[in-house]
Amino acid sequence: MLPSSTDGCSGGTCSVGRVREFTSPATYVVPVSGSLTDDLLTNAATHPDTVALSRPDEGGWQDVTAADFLEQVRAVAAGLVGSGVEHGDRVLLMSRTRYEWTLLDYAIWFTGAVTVPVYDTAPPEQVRWILQDCGARVAFVETPEHRALVRGPAEDPPDVHLWTIDDGAVDELTRTGRGVAEDLVEERRRQVTPRSLATLVYTSGTTGSPKGCMLTHGNLMFELGVAVEELDELFRIPGASTLLFLPMAHVLARIVSVGAVRARVRLGHSAGAGNLRRDLETFQPTFVLAVPRVFEKLFNTASQRATADGRGRVFDRAVRTAIAFSRAEENGRAGRLLRARHRLFERLVYHRVRESLGGRCSYAVSGGAPLGDRLGHFYRGIGVTVLEGWGLTETTAAVTVNRPDAIKVGTVGRPLHGSSVRVGDDGELHVRGEQVFAGYWRNDDATAEVLATDGWLRTGDVGEIDDEGFVRVTGRKKELLVTAGGKNVSPTLLEDAVRAHPLVSQCMVVGDGRPYVAALTTLDREAVAAWSRSRGLPQEAAELVDHPVLRAELQRAVDDANRSVSQAESIRRFTVLPADWSEEGGQLTPSLKLRRAIVTQQCRSEIEALYAG
Repeated sequence: MLPSSTDGCSGGTCSVGRVREFTSPATYVVPVSGSLTDDLLTNAATHPDTVALSRPDEGGWQDVTAADFLEQVRAVAAGLVGSGVEHGDRVLLMSRTRYEWTLLDYAIWFTGAVTVPVYDTAPPEQVRWILQDCGARVAFVETPEHRALVRGPAEDPPDVHLWTIDDGAVDELTRTGRGVAEDLVEERRRQVTPRSLATLVYTSGTTGSPKGCMLTHGNLMFELGVAVEELDELFRIPGASTLLFLPMAHVLARIVSVGAVRARVRLGHSAGAGNLRRDLETFQPTFVLAVPRVFEKLFNTASQRATADGRGRVFDRAVRTAIAFSRAEENGRAGRLLRARHRLFERLVYHRVRESLGGRCSYAVSGGAPLGDRLGHFYRGIGVTVLEGWGLTETTAAVTVNRPDAIKVGTVGRPLHGSSVRVGDDGELHVRGEQVFAGYWRNDDATAEVLATDGWLRTGDVGEIDDEGFVRVTGRKKELLVTAGGKNVSPTLLEDAVRAHPLVSQCMVVGDGRPYVAALTTLDREAVAAWSRSRGLPQEAAELVDHPVLRAELQRAVDDANRSVSQAESIRRFTVLPADWSEEGGQLTPSLKLRRAIVTQQCRSEIEALYAG
């Protein structure tokens, strides 16, 4: 069923002036009782021997059945109860993506406590801010180094009970829980309702201090209820499995984790980039979750290898064929000649790219930023359909998503069932649904700024909705640039287009209050190394950034980006920086979003040079 559209008032909603609203019909109602932990009991009772999760084991994977996982969760929950964790207590969880993360998450929920995830790469001042703001009395950390970071200065340690995963926290809690009656743990679990707070997820802090988003069990239950249903080709196919490698502190990774548990999808975790390729090959997921940068890197790596093997031109032709094939299939059906070329490159190229995802992956979910038309069509053309979605931490992840049977590349899909999206007079996207958060933790003023009394959330994103209900996000409201000539420019569209070039790692468009638009770019170190060697160019970044051959190559990327905008919005000048931006350098958040204020401050002289003369 198509979403309902309003340009006036209907169906209990009203739009004024240029506001347009789309609502997808509700198909799921959050129950009045129960919690996320009910899924574990249901799975253990109805499918006890089904493999629920797999954990790394000496280069392979050790399976954990639904019955075994419930037993382990109960044992750890008993240990938490025996250690004094009370209903409603906030429990900090700081770790890489690993089996114990999901185990502890459910154990915390069993006790009625609240999980507070923290990125394992978060800087000390942010960790201590979150610890103080949420008032956690208990914290789980992965390593002794994390433990020291949370402890802070010796003269002023926080009043928090610390467990370290690498030092046997799970075994210690299991031993502690042996003296706790199972009935007591179950009583605590039954006290949790859909209205109970499940987690405080802190925003990434691109501007100001992170704010704790209060997400209830009901928020997550609604999100799961509609997402698992609408993405049934991912979650319900026989033998479905997914390998998580995004940080579990990211709300999207969290939703996929609990969604996999609910749908009995075999779930694995990969803790670091160094092991990811091996983990994908051995786990062989049927679908994966990633941010656009991961898909860009995968594409660039395949291109580099093809070039190094002397197959660069073949790969380029294969790319053009995949994109053309996807576009043709979207508009009807590919012609005979195009299908023949596509079959040829399937044998020569496409299967190699799919093997890098384990060989069985046919779908991928992308969120956090726009993927772009080019990569979206490329991946669908090679047999890995990337389903882009859109949402915020404040919306418990996705509000809209492209479904396997309803895809429009370049959009973030239609609203999930029971959700509404509208475009305000200023172009800002507003959303409403049962997945919208309860507010910011102990920050009523910040909550009132974004959440209206009628349930509409101001997202801060700007975009549009087409007649079929597909949403296109064009940028962040606060990031819109206004040139000296009064032209509004969305930097995201230009940045995504420039970053699509294999040699480009990051791009930031500037021009607010300036006479024209310009850009800062950084280089993909691995791609540039192979590219420059094959041309006999300097290997040192300081010598290469101003080399005319490199600049001519990047100018082509800028020219391609400029074709999608008006002349007043086009990038007139750009500079290439010798060092890439990173989370460690402070320029990127853990979810790989640009911290524009930090980059602007650090690159003030480079920006001024773009407008000199």
